[in-house]
Amino acid sequence: MNKRHHLIKGTLIGDVTIVLEGDGLVAVYMTEHRHAPDRSTFGPVVEDDALAETVEIQLRAYLAGERDDFDLPLAPHGTPFQQKVWQALLQIPYGETVTYGELAARIGSPAASRAVGLANGRNPISVIVPCHRVIGADGSLTGYGGGLERKQALLELEREHAAATLV
Repeated sequence: MNKRHHLIKGTLIGDVTIVLEGDGLVAVYMTEHRHAPDRSTFGPVVEDDALAETVEIQLRAYLAGERDDFDLPLAPHGTPFQQKVWQALLQIPYGETVTYGELAARIGSPAASRAVGLANGRNPISVIVPCHRVIGADGSLTGYGGGLERKQALLELEREHAAATLV
């Protein structure tokens, strides 16, 4: 299936909309996702899709604390700068956080923490591209497209399971 299509699946953090195009995962949006585009851009609903099933299985395992990374063909649409930020997000280890400034330095743009924050906020592949692992310089939880409660829950899940693997 090459055309863009989507389906909605229930998870422990609420319904998520999985958007696929060709052989790639384009987006994972949570209910009430702040920066999600209009649903008309998601394409038709398709219930039977092997990649969507794999996404769902991996998301469920992650949310159950049984998986700490994902093995999926990612195909997010964005500017070159956004793509660079999203790639850097994938390098943040499970259970850890970095600040926007640290992330900016990691991509070679130490003065661009604000632009990194904007790109982070536009990450279309929630959870899988872990934008929830980026926090404010003072350690505070700042903006998250799926809401700060979800961000906190995801970080707590990761800390709990990362600590359990060290014991």
